[in-house]
Amino acid sequence: MECDKCGRDAVMHAGYSGAHLCENHFCASVEKRVRGRIRKDGLVPRDATPEDPEHWVIGLSGGKDSVVLTHILDETFGKDPRIEMTALTIHEGIEGYRDESVDACVELAEDIQMRHELVTYEEEFGVRMDDVAEEDPENMAPCAYCGVFRRDLLESYAEEFGGDKMLTGHNLDDEAETALMNVLEGNVKQMAKHFDASLGPFEERNPTDEFVPRAKPLRDIPEKEVALYAHLKDLPAHITECPHASEAFRGEIQELMLDLEDRHPGTRHSIMSGYEEIAEMAADRYRGADNADLNDCERCGSTTARDVCRKCRLLESIRAV
Repeated sequence: MECDKCGRDAVMHAGYSGAHLCENHFCASVEKRVRGRIRKDGLVPRDATPEDPEHWVIGLSGGKDSVVLTHILDETFGKDPRIEMTALTIHEGIEGYRDESVDACVELAEDIQMRHELVTYEEEFGVRMDDVAEEDPENMAPCAYCGVFRRDLLESYAEEFGGDKMLTGHNLDDEAETALMNVLEGNVKQMAKHFDASLGPFEERNPTDEFVPRAKPLRDIPEKEVALYAHLKDLPAHITECPHASEAFRGEIQELMLDLEDRHPGTRHSIMSGYEEIAEMAADRYRGADNADLNDCERCGSTTARDVCRKCRLLESIRAV
């Protein structure tokens, strides 16, 4: 195959667009789409200045998605005095798996000279995910515990570091799977929350002081293209699956999505196009419906709809074993 743009050997074929691209034009295409998403979602505020810069906290796990995101952000804004960036890595306490990915984070941060912070479940909560997965006091998937703890640390440290926005490496496959799960579960309120939390352009979201707003600049890029970009750029990504990964429903959705995309290229893009419009309408209807009941967790002070937040209730259950 030859590149459609220059005639050199192509390294990829995008079934959803029919494009054949060489290494240079493929990497440029990924970067262009990420920068286009940044512009479309309005991540850089008009009033950001060198004297009063915008501060982004990047969730850097060491996997391909977060490494590619951090690399492109540094290439684009590393010398822009209007933007400050801090990479935040969370060590869950998964022996071998997370140790290697932390090494990748450290290597990347040193290479691009970006501020890098590391926090651990063990230091923050007194637990390690290896032990939680083995004991499983709530009889649920390890991802259910880990997701709660990880979100809590990302949000709390983004706020502690003075972050204006928190950026994560969710790709097109991640977002399309979440969208389809919400649709199949009939969870319209969750669609509304999804739009205001991380999906909609910042000017169209409902602003809140409760959480540092999130953004996903990679959400137009298919997972395989993210992996190929990381390989071609020789980035220090740790590409392997977590040994505790066991989200049964998401796994089924992932298989369904891959099959549909294989037989009908462009399915993921179509799902997200329609879902974003539905999510925006849902946000208009349900916006603010739950916010009136938010208060501070009586144990840790984090924002919750109950007296005690989900994180603290899970920690109590784990410590009771």
